[in-house]
Amino acid sequence: MQSFTRRFSPPFLLLLPAFVIIAAVILIPLVFSLYTSFTNYRLVQPASLWQWVGLRNYQRIFSDIDFWWAFGRTVVFLTIALNLELVLGLGIALLIDRITTGQRVIRTIMMFPMMFSPILVGFQFKYIFNDNVGLINNAIQSLGWSNVTIPWLVNGWTANFAILTAEVWMSTPVFAILLLAGLMAMPRDPIEAAKVDGCNSWQVFRHITLPFLLPFIYIAMAIRSLDVARAYDMVKIMTNGGPAGRTELLWTLLARVGYQDARMGMANAMSYVSILLSIYFTYYFFRKLATARASLGSMA
Repeated sequence: MQSFTRRFSPPFLLLLPAFVIIAAVILIPLVFSLYTSFTNYRLVQPASLWQWVGLRNYQRIFSDIDFWWAFGRTVVFLTIALNLELVLGLGIALLIDRITTGQRVIRTIMMFPMMFSPILVGFQFKYIFNDNVGLINNAIQSLGWSNVTIPWLVNGWTANFAILTAEVWMSTPVFAILLLAGLMAMPRDPIEAAKVDGCNSWQVFRHITLPFLLPFIYIAMAIRSLDVARAYDMVKIMTNGGPAGRTELLWTLLARVGYQDARMGMANAMSYVSILLSIYFTYYFFRKLATARASLGSMA
């Protein structure tokens, strides 16, 4: 017993600070937020922390039209953003893979958008889509396409388009980098053999390149789905959920309910229901990843 203690105590003691930090930063807040989701906790009423209401907050969520509008809007936003980023990232990766001179420089430049903070990107695109001094309106008027100022961030449809544009601009390099890594790791022998057999470029891409890239695609999808499902910064900066809540996503709604309305118990209940969305997309893409890897292994 003493030998066991002497052998395993030093590693445990060395890891103890990490365990304490993880508990303080992650575990304790997680348990606390789960507890408050079953209470009537309001930030302006500290005593309400002990007002146990059971499942009442969760029951109210299912009849809260604002929550379900934000939930549906988040799903649509996530689906469109992921597919656009995939198509654009794949196109960029294929183009860069064909370049033989200056590829390293281009790869470095390609990474610039993802290096910016989402808050900074939000401010940039808020200026670009500004009604009066925005670059988009000035370009449209300078080209003579229209003399009418387009209220990009005031109309619900155009505001969602502006936010989607900012998201795609910042995050497409994630797909491009991962897919380019896949292209660089792909063996060239099957491609050369297919060309010798008379396959054209589309057939080579469809039957050789794309199946090999599928695991990289699903990894990128899993990573980006978690980020997009938690989108907050750019929406907060560009529209603050307006106009009239038409650009409000799940996490901007949670912030409004929790901090502006001070209903922290309800906000935490909403957050745990929202987590199910992230879990679903993560599970879905990892299943697809396992299937793609198995298929790739059977082809090898």
